[in-house]
Amino acid sequence: MSLSKRQFNFILILLVITVVSFSASASGSEQTKIKQIAQLAEYVGVDYVAAVGNGEILDSDEYQEMSEFSHVILEQASQLSSQTTKFDTVKTHAKALHTAISNKESVEKVRKESSALRESLLTFMPQLSLPTTLLPIEQTKALFAANCSICHGASGQGNGPLAKNLTPEPTNFTDKERATNRSLMGLYDAVTNGINDTPMVAFTQFNAQQRWSLAFYVGSLAFKDVQKPEGTFESVTASQIVNLNPAQLSAGQSESQAHYVNWLRGNPDQLFTGKKNPITVTRTQLLAAQAAHAKGNYSQASDLAISAYLDGFELVENNLNAYDETLRKNIELQLMDLRQTFKNEKDTTIVNEKVSAALAQLAKADSMLNETKLTDGALLSASLVILLREGLEALLVVIALMTVLIKTQRQDALKYVHVGWVMALIAGGLTWAAAQTLIQISGASREVMEGAGALFAAIILLYVGVWMHSKTSAQQWQKYINDNIDKRLESGTLWGLAGLSFIAVYREIFETVLFYQSLLTQSSQAQYSSVAIGFALGVALLALIAWVLVKYSIKLPIAKFFAYTTYLLFALAFVLMGKAVIALQEADIVAISSMPINFDIALLGLKSTWQGFIAQIAVAAIFSFYIIKAKKH
Repeated sequence: MSLSKRQFNFILILLVITVVSFSASASGSEQTKIKQIAQLAEYVGVDYVAAVGNGEILDSDEYQEMSEFSHVILEQASQLSSQTTKFDTVKTHAKALHTAISNKESVEKVRKESSALRESLLTFMPQLSLPTTLLPIEQTKALFAANCSICHGASGQGNGPLAKNLTPEPTNFTDKERATNRSLMGLYDAVTNGINDTPMVAFTQFNAQQRWSLAFYVGSLAFKDVQKPEGTFESVTASQIVNLNPAQLSAGQSESQAHYVNWLRGNPDQLFTGKKNPITVTRTQLLAAQAAHAKGNYSQASDLAISAYLDGFELVENNLNAYDETLRKNIELQLMDLRQTFKNEKDTTIVNEKVSAALAQLAKADSMLNETKLTDGALLSASLVILLREGLEALLVVIALMTVLIKTQRQDALKYVHVGWVMALIAGGLTWAAAQTLIQISGASREVMEGAGALFAAIILLYVGVWMHSKTSAQQWQKYINDNIDKRLESGTLWGLAGLSFIAVYREIFETVLFYQSLLTQSSQAQYSSVAIGFALGVALLALIAWVLVKYSIKLPIAKFFAYTTYLLFALAFVLMGKAVIALQEADIVAISSMPINFDIALLGLKSTWQGFIAQIAVAAIFSFYIIKAKKH
């Protein structure tokens, strides 16, 4: 019996599904099942149009394929749901898609159910790191011509020299109906991993930026004829363009908004050019959170609300403080409250009211920041203050470590401290370069890094402070020198000093990079020199402060030096402990329980939450305990 081409393709795809299903079952990998469901759901949404029309089967082979795929989708979703209730929504959408296909529903209905299923899966899929820029279009075209055109054709129409000999035939990227229902995430996955048992191979020799550039390029080919629309449109982020196809992004939107989405898909460079307004990022993420909440995705809505603050508003807090500190505090409180509201409040009316209130305040802040441009003097001052505020904390830690080593006559160990802060400067420079050209550092990741670094530094400084306090008398110090100094400052301890030096400096550089990026978004290119002058003055002042501290701390008698340094280290530990808790709260790792009174003193790491208050009280209690203990002796 001979097989038609359609039957052959159908059997081939089922064999692939069987192998993947067996692998997923054997390994118990949720991600394997999730990825398969997403791929099949998109495939059904694209190809169902060839199977059914007006409730009648147009192609029996194609319809059988759609039916089998929907059965596999439902089976995989049921397996996920049987393991944990968090996948119940996925199973519900999978069942609705299976029913729609069984009943030979319209293409619109099936595509709606397919989109709903894919959206329900996005919560559980790992977030891909998007590049901040794509390759220049000529480079991307050259990459496509050299590696893809032999199958897909010079224009991406699926008519390359090898196309006729390939099964299945290469995709025609200019088919607008197919492209409208195809996501860039699916295209990127095909470029990155290939497609099993087809001529499509994985392009592992390309870096992430090259693969993304190819995915955006082939995804744009069907929309090149779309003219640029006029007017104002709802913002669409790169993440939305990647995860959702144009049909999903346009669902329920006006015709002009749908036109804008199509134009953006055909001109993806618009997503990677110019400076992102942090307020716009905040507004976009809040609206996305509101939409997710309306669909019952409460956890996803909370995550988006966290991103609204960390990836958006936090970056302009310093700038807004210069205009209206009260407005800044009010917006911050609103955004912190919204993350809990999205997660716990089921009443959409209450949620919508709070979102509207926050958006109104954001609009006021946006107007304030954009209509009143910062003067050259204000930019210079802001640049200077940012560097002094972030740099002084790190400087005090490094100077304390250096002077302790000098006082203990271990100048040979200074190189370890220098290695730490020099490596931190290099890492900071690489972070700046990466943030500009390669990656997007999520706000949550940033806060976790800052929080963990501050917590580690606070604990170490507290320990060193306790140790130094026990050596505040000359007699105790001389005994320690004679008995222990050569034993205690061994290689492991010395590399620990290098690590503390690195963390103390890099943590501040990491935050400084982000604040300077935000400052540059509020300035024109002609004003960059003012920012640079402020930065240079900050470096000069920090160098002067370092020189004064080293010179005069070394001249202090050992007992006084240790006594003063002890208080300095305890103060730094107190501040860093507060900042660590704040950062981890903003990343939604530590809970937030507000105190009856409201206060926010950033310089001291003080904020009106019980978690931060208790953590800092613990540091103060340890300090007091050793002070009292020392007096008794």
